[in-house]
Amino acid sequence: MSLDALRGFDMMFIMGLATLIWNICNLFPNGTESWLAVQMTHVDWEGFRHHDTIFPLFLFLAGVSYPFSYAKQLSKGFTRGRVYGKIFYRGLMLVFIGIVYNGLLKFDFAHLRYAGVLQHIGLAWMFAALLFINFKPKTRAIIAACLLVGYWLLLKFVPAPDVPGADPYSMDGCLPGFIDRICLPGKLYQGTFDPEGILSVIPAVVTAMLGMFTGEFIRIPEEKISGNRKTLYMLGSAAAMLAVGLLWSLEFPIIKKIWTSTFVLVAGAYSVAMMAIFYWIIDVKGWRKWSLPFCLFGMNSITIYLTKRVVDFSYTNKFFLGGLADLCSPAWRAVILSAGSLTLCWLFCWFLYKKKIFLKI
Repeated sequence: MSLDALRGFDMMFIMGLATLIWNICNLFPNGTESWLAVQMTHVDWEGFRHHDTIFPLFLFLAGVSYPFSYAKQLSKGFTRGRVYGKIFYRGLMLVFIGIVYNGLLKFDFAHLRYAGVLQHIGLAWMFAALLFINFKPKTRAIIAACLLVGYWLLLKFVPAPDVPGADPYSMDGCLPGFIDRICLPGKLYQGTFDPEGILSVIPAVVTAMLGMFTGEFIRIPEEKISGNRKTLYMLGSAAAMLAVGLLWSLEFPIIKKIWTSTFVLVAGAYSVAMMAIFYWIIDVKGWRKWSLPFCLFGMNSITIYLTKRVVDFSYTNKFFLGGLADLCSPAWRAVILSAGSLTLCWLFCWFLYKKKIFLKI
């Protein structure tokens, strides 16, 4: 249950909680410059804010769930070929849905963006799952370390050939941007650069692997390791990753848009720590009732993500709250409408939950 709750907590920021918090901050003098409001936005390039945790945490949680899913498949007698088939189906289906999300059905292929969040998740999770079913934990840990170090060395010593003399860690001079410019068809998200490009899938695989390490650790029977000890071990691992990531960032900056190895470690530290906290509160201590509002988002995360893309919630929101919002100041109007939008998304998930509709890939 902690997995669904944490996934829902993460999704709430995508569905409008970040906007609502920013708008509430805007009610106060210089509120949008406050620490809390700034955390609800992405860094332009180098650095790390809370809003930068949303994407890697979702990918991490996709990894956490896989050891449970894989064990269930084995218990049902799935053949090796069927397990492979499900991995490829899920990974490639996420890529396809991501392209549809970006506007595939407009059939304007020259201006279609082929990269994206779902595509990144699908590919990274797929490769991590293939590693999971083929290698033991120690071997996978070595592979993960090699991927992070190898990605750092590749970016450090191979800058973009089409921008000679540029900083290899800059948007113009980085190798991931060059790869996307020559390999990705259609348009790139930022003209000459895409933050969900091809090369950054490599370190993103490690983010998914961290989730799978965490999932298989949580699956260890309570008779061997108690829930309290698991929580402490996870928090200790998070602290270690954070320390390594921050020290390494002195040489290799934390940059989400190219998913640097230091970003993997710092975001991974946040993800593991949050998983430990939710796991301890919900699954170890059994305090569950408070988490239902989050679980509603978490149980249908992909569904609400796609639905908000194709359904105009803002129209319904303004129909019910537009009159009240127009009576208020611009700042309060933004708060009312953003709160209404988030509430509508939650009510939609609550309806699916009551009808026992859970759409998964």
